[in-house]
Amino acid sequence: MTTNQSNKLVKGIAYHGNRILRHVETDLRDIVNHHFNLVVHMFSHTDWDRHRSIMKEIVQMTEDHGLDVWIDNWGLGGPPGDKSHFLAYYPDSHQVYSDGTVDPVRACLNSPHFRSFTKEWIDVVQDIGGKSIFWDEPHLAAKSMENGKPKVWTCYCERCKALFRERYGKPMPATFDEQVEQFRIWSVVDYFREVTAHSHQKQMENIVCVMLGGSYGINLDSIEAICSLDSLSNIGSDPYWSHYPEAHPYDFVYERTKRNLEVCEKFNKDHNIWIQGYGTHKGREEEIIWATDAAYDAGARNILVWGFRGSESNDYRAHYPDMTWNAIGEAMRRISDRHRDEIRRQRLAGLK
Repeated sequence: MTTNQSNKLVKGIAYHGNRILRHVETDLRDIVNHHFNLVVHMFSHTDWDRHRSIMKEIVQMTEDHGLDVWIDNWGLGGPPGDKSHFLAYYPDSHQVYSDGTVDPVRACLNSPHFRSFTKEWIDVVQDIGGKSIFWDEPHLAAKSMENGKPKVWTCYCERCKALFRERYGKPMPATFDEQVEQFRIWSVVDYFREVTAHSHQKQMENIVCVMLGGSYGINLDSIEAICSLDSLSNIGSDPYWSHYPEAHPYDFVYERTKRNLEVCEKFNKDHNIWIQGYGTHKGREEEIIWATDAAYDAGARNILVWGFRGSESNDYRAHYPDMTWNAIGEAMRRISDRHRDEIRRQRLAGLK
């Protein structure tokens, strides 16, 4: 089992959609009262352009409440999060699909301009007080799937095709095969090798969360590829069960948390496991509690929820944010109590 080094139970919540400081102050108190000790703040390109000094105050306010902070690269290169504003400046850096169409909102990870842009963003994150960067769901895109594999996929731009030819000595095929899959994984890992080296040199912590599905380049099945990076200290995933209609929340989260922790233990990395608190349907709020228990039972001690008050500031919000927020708080209280009891038993056993 891999746990964080201090035996601290990390309980995090994603927070975005508000930059009004008096509301942030109220929300931070609410977050503390719901048993959290960490906030993941989004820092998008818009925040960089329009809210840089405000975000510096928000980071300081969060820490003044005793909460740790992770800074999320929200939408920097496109989804998840905002559409990439970077592409307005570098239109030749779009991801391109294998059918030749251009993805309008996603940046190519092999674009040297995008890599330079990311490093500039890291510099600004440090300036606003960020110490830990949360790299949110790095991925390449796919339009469609066939037998669990991408059928129409990125990136097939001229830059990526040249890199593929350089690595494999032949043109990149337009049909998905094992070498294309390897190249996509390499592209994601190589991007993070370069940009996390930059933040690591600045003494910043690098944390990454990968998705589950087979269309993304890096997912829970290929997570080992990114674990080899010394500059990444914490590798996680987000087993969001509602995307899988037949899944039971407890079983689904438990099994995938165990898989995540096994990989982290193999590579001596810390972990982060995300619980779905958005898009919660009426009557399913209790599933958040089951899922959180499952992550804890599987051995996770860095457990986070997306997002604050059921993500009520977004279109993908919970149907009933108050009910969802109550369930989220109860889930955090339960694992807090369990963790205290666990530490007490361990200390008591050592005194006998």
